[in-house]
Amino acid sequence: MATSPRPNAITRRRTRELVVGAALLVVLALLPLPIAGTYLRGLMVLTLLYAGLAQGWNILGGYCGQISLGHALYFGIGAYTSTLLYTRLGIPPTLGLFAGAALGALAALAVGWPCFRLSGHYYAIATLVVGLMVLLLVQNWGFVNAAMGITIPFRTESWVQLQFRVAVLPFYYVMLGYAAIAWIVAWVVEGSRWGYIWRAVKDDVAAARSLAVRVFPSKMAAAAISGAIVGAGGALYAQYVGFIDPDSVLGLSLSVLIALPAVVGGVGTLWGPLLGAAVLIPVQQLSVAWLGSSGNGVDLMIYGALIMGLALARPQGLVSLFGVRSQAGGEVVDDA
Repeated sequence: MATSPRPNAITRRRTRELVVGAALLVVLALLPLPIAGTYLRGLMVLTLLYAGLAQGWNILGGYCGQISLGHALYFGIGAYTSTLLYTRLGIPPTLGLFAGAALGALAALAVGWPCFRLSGHYYAIATLVVGLMVLLLVQNWGFVNAAMGITIPFRTESWVQLQFRVAVLPFYYVMLGYAAIAWIVAWVVEGSRWGYIWRAVKDDVAAARSLAVRVFPSKMAAAAISGAIVGAGGALYAQYVGFIDPDSVLGLSLSVLIALPAVVGGVGTLWGPLLGAAVLIPVQQLSVAWLGSSGNGVDLMIYGALIMGLALARPQGLVSLFGVRSQAGGEVVDDA
């Protein structure tokens, strides 16, 4: 049974996390400079995007223990909000992403209000159903161009508009900033009162209530933060690809892909989403590029086999390779 470390041990661990995070940020900032290939830089952009998305999912699904299969809903809301504000009203995406994050948080609250009254797998199924309902609605909603999607017009090279004709490097640093902010948010909430409450709720709801923990508001707070992070990621993705449609930003497969890096890397851990994205996203993209054109599903079989192998070999996540474990019940069990 894990024992709670002394407060100074917690302080040392969290300080060490900040130092490692800052060093990793510097390394990642320099990493693309010697790489000239557009494809490899694009691969790194997607990896950082999903690292941020998975970190957002991890706040709700990892720390709070509310497994969601509908996070593509918040991603799609962020993508459509930013895109519509830009194409219809001319509001730059640098402002539109904040609107997308806000609406993503509101959508997460709207889903959580009825669904958090469910428990276990019923909540996961409810989020899946809600996501599919919204997907069908958007596919037939003329205001957002239904299933035809929306093409984002290129107007000028601009950081404010987040538009770059051929350069991938600017988007790399945009996504690096996004992933870094998501990591910082997770670091802050992990050591906050909310973080301890979420871990208590995750471990034993009845015990948390007996300690006067307000379970429902704590879940709603986790959902709002998670939805905001994923919504902002959707807005950035829309500008990066220049086109969105319901299947690409609201599909079930996207919800799974948002959750997978955190699950494989280690749920309820600070480094799990980043490590999981660094492994899964390159494998997925490279297998599609090399084998997807064959049409026989070899890329999917390889990707699925990798996930199964990782789950069997490291059920606690890839972070366990480095002696890092999840935190539970408000007790820090990793002080590696």
